[in-house]
Amino acid sequence: MNTIEEIAGVLKRLKSAVIFTHTRPDGDAIGSAMALSRALSFYHIPCEVADDSDIPEKFSYLAPAFVKRPTLDAEGYICVDASDDTRLGELAGVFRRGARKGKVTVNIDHHISNTRFCRYNFVRERASNSENILQLIEALGVPLDKEISQALMTGIVTDSGGFSHGDVDGDTFRAAALAADGGADPELISYRMFRKQSRARASMYAEVISHLRYLLGDRLAVALVTDEMLTRYGLGQDATEGFVDFGLTVDSVEVSVCLLECKKGQYKASFRSKGKADVNEIAGRFGGGGHVLASGCMLFGDLEEAIDRLRYCVLQQLGE
Repeated sequence: MNTIEEIAGVLKRLKSAVIFTHTRPDGDAIGSAMALSRALSFYHIPCEVADDSDIPEKFSYLAPAFVKRPTLDAEGYICVDASDDTRLGELAGVFRRGARKGKVTVNIDHHISNTRFCRYNFVRERASNSENILQLIEALGVPLDKEISQALMTGIVTDSGGFSHGDVDGDTFRAAALAADGGADPELISYRMFRKQSRARASMYAEVISHLRYLLGDRLAVALVTDEMLTRYGLGQDATEGFVDFGLTVDSVEVSVCLLECKKGQYKASFRSKGKADVNEIAGRFGGGGHVLASGCMLFGDLEEAIDRLRYCVLQQLGE
């Protein structure tokens, strides 16, 4: 693995760059990408930020200027908050073709499941990838202005669950302090990320939680969001962010799963764990990954069979 100083040196030499992040980006992905893009502008490096998904409205305070497909024939392809190139969704092919053509590829991530898929890789497990981006920006010698600070704080606050997750440490708070000193507004960010919602989203959340399924002696909680629900409430898939966290508020629950129906026979599974189960290992059995306490994967086939497979994998982690 490369050092952060080596990564900074590579970026300084680029004549142009495209920053990629994972499909259906969350606050850490968007914050990482926006902060790095702003930092590269201090070196007058032409840059685009690319993601195949629509950016949720709640991030509008960052004014995220994303493109769904790169228009810049850039020298460098930089991936942030993505554990492997498949996480880039429909842009995975664009990235791979660029890599084969000799573009400089850089990977900056914090997931334990990262495959080191680029020419240059910096992967350090942290509560948020925005902490890695902050370290990189410091190595670049770029000052933390308000725009960078707001983006970084968004990533730190969201991926740490408001500083509540088990992987939060002193570095997390030190990074947040630097972002606050740079002009970030944690009150605005916390409201937009965790409290602001439409009536439709609140109603769907109530329906999903009221039908939560408890398995393995109430140690496993499974929430289901169907495509029919999204259509009925007039919501997009991004409205389900955070649904998986509710299960862990129940005393007996050790693992919470939210299944989002993408289309018939295909479900996006999000996992959360209190610590007794390694959900990165569970997600890995289905081709996914992430962190020990928070991971995801795709499941295919009949719903009840998918839930039964999840139940078996969680049982192996928790025991009888």
